[in-house]
Amino acid sequence: MKMQDPLITRFKNNPVLTRRDVPYPVATVHNAGIVKHNDRYIMLFRSHLLNGRSVIGRADSEDGFTFTVHPEPFLIPSMDPIFAEYEAFGVEDLRISPIHDDYLLTYSAYSRHGVRVCLARTSDFKSVERVALITQADLRNVVIFPETFDGRYVRLDRPHSEISPWSIWISYSPDLVHWGDSRVIMKPLAYHWDEMKIGPGAPPFRTAKGWLHIYHGVFKTMAGTVYRLGVALHDLDDPATVIGVSDRWILQPEDPWEVTGYVPNVVFTCGAVPEDDGTVKIYWGGADTVMCVGTAVIDNLVDLCLSDSRSPI
Repeated sequence: MKMQDPLITRFKNNPVLTRRDVPYPVATVHNAGIVKHNDRYIMLFRSHLLNGRSVIGRADSEDGFTFTVHPEPFLIPSMDPIFAEYEAFGVEDLRISPIHDDYLLTYSAYSRHGVRVCLARTSDFKSVERVALITQADLRNVVIFPETFDGRYVRLDRPHSEISPWSIWISYSPDLVHWGDSRVIMKPLAYHWDEMKIGPGAPPFRTAKGWLHIYHGVFKTMAGTVYRLGVALHDLDDPATVIGVSDRWILQPEDPWEVTGYVPNVVFTCGAVPEDDGTVKIYWGGADTVMCVGTAVIDNLVDLCLSDSRSPI
């Protein structure tokens, strides 16, 4: 692979999902978690309703490229008093982590109190059980590793902080409800493509050389911000150890539906599906308006973290 070759090959028929594919009124389709379940791709996508608040829809696919949307939203703000107060303004940017016999769902819950992250679980993508609100206010982008480590669950997240740039932290839990032992493991790099802020993207997946994590980074320009995707590699036994972080981005806004839309100049991932042939399908929201997909060779992404790496901190 030459340095100028694209690391991600965009699907020629992008975008794969737009608001016109949704059988109920929405303004956008973006930032979807995705997983392969019973040999079908399940996409849980975010949409703005026509009042500006967000819900989560579901779309299914046989091949990961052609999706059919279910007639009703998959997840809407809860009516349960425990969760309703904190989901009143909408649910957003859901991630899916397969672990044991369940799928763990993490999503942003918005209300007059700010944003918190809620954890839910499902085994069949029909019924959903909310487990707990697992963060305090002003914390987003929670992704959970699909394995436990010494009996504990492990997550990456991104607290909001003006003291230190928005960075990626790691936390641990014995029961998915109580989280602690938190510490920062990745920070933005000054005068770099991700210098303004970084955050977890797709839940990490296992490779022979480490856990591969596709994250987002933000750069501020005179015309506004640009969201791009990068990649980092975590130690298989100790995910707090970041083996390498690619010095260059792997995807940036280029197609018209990524450059122009509800939020211009954005590619933002919440999900990726590794395949048996050594490739990975990466899904991203374009300009907070449509869903897109591309494929990459996993070994190329791993090698980039090892051969063209910058310091994580």
